Amino acid sequence: MPSPRHGSTVVPTLSYRDAPAMIDWLVRAFGFTKQAVYMDGDVVLHAQLTYRDTGMIMLGSANKDGDWAKLMAQPDDIGGRSTHGVCVIVDDADAHYARAKAAGAAIVIDIADQHYGGRGYAARDPEGYVWWFGTYDPWNESENA
Repeated sequence: MPSPRHGSTVVPTLSYRDAPAMIDWLVRAFGFTKQAVYMDGDVVLHAQLTYRDTGMIMLGSANKDGDWAKLMAQPDDIGGRSTHGVCVIVDDADAHYARAKAAGAAIVIDIADQHYGGRGYAARDPEGYVWWFGTYDPWNESENA
């Protein structure tokens, strides 16, 4: 019998120039947990990082080989902009903010209460991706009423 699903059916994917270092940084700064990391030498072929029981990102080393890689651009390839962001629901936005800031995350939108509910902030990781961390949970109707 298949095991029950624990997590999202939508999983953001990222590629990093120094994926091994970024895995360690994402764990330290943003609180992710390594679930699986498949390497070939110093190249990350595929990694899965989880956040709590239901969140996950997948990532790998940036390269120009392969069909998928040819579709991707790094933020520094496009003037430091990001073509997407990753939103992570956290229990305590202030504690998360302090952890990320202490680890050197560049805060690009300071922490604040949001007009739609919840409290959050935006940070840029060392390779330029933009992340949003906040307490607003769109799945919790009673909290968002």
